[in-house]
Amino acid sequence: MSNRSIEIAKLLETNYPNPETELNHKNEYQLVISVILSAQTTDKKVNQVTQDLFRKYPNWERLSKADSEDVEKLIREVNFYKGKSQRIIKSAQTVVEDLSGVLPKNIKGLEILPGVARKSANVILRELWGIAEGIVVDTHVSRVSKRLGLTENKDPKKIEKDLMKIIPKKYWLNFSGSVVLHGRYVCIARKPKCAECCLKKICPSFRE
Repeated sequence: MSNRSIEIAKLLETNYPNPETELNHKNEYQLVISVILSAQTTDKKVNQVTQDLFRKYPNWERLSKADSEDVEKLIREVNFYKGKSQRIIKSAQTVVEDLSGVLPKNIKGLEILPGVARKSANVILRELWGIAEGIVVDTHVSRVSKRLGLTENKDPKKIEKDLMKIIPKKYWLNFSGSVVLHGRYVCIARKPKCAECCLKKICPSFRE
């Protein structure tokens, strides 16, 4: 592990000591459903549609018996709402019928839920139980990691492997959350706010 990657992890932890998801949730059920809905959709939009969704379907049991067309009406403002409607209902059915209402606390177990792939599983583990089996790699983490020179890969799975090799495991939880926020508000896609960046002194992409 390079000294620079460790320094990056430390600086992020200092500047983002308690990074949390911006998906509104009160329990495990709400977080998992919100994470599934958030694929290729902003957290802000998900938070808007889940208000009515969770009001009508407050738990796994109720959602497992929902009509897909009714759920579509409630979440139609998120991207790919028709497919997501089916996936969240099937996920609820899986939790109720196959898991007896108990969510697995590992990536492999969570991936049996329709709509939950490795990235989503990493988010769920981190936010609900403070478990780090890997590092969350979304569009923000991909962009920031490349700009920092931590990876040259484009595939999320390969990026995650690169990061797991050079970031000490004790920083994985913080790194996953802090880089998402850093990419969302500072190291943005267009016109990154380099002058405000806490990593500017060690970032190879820094611009005056």
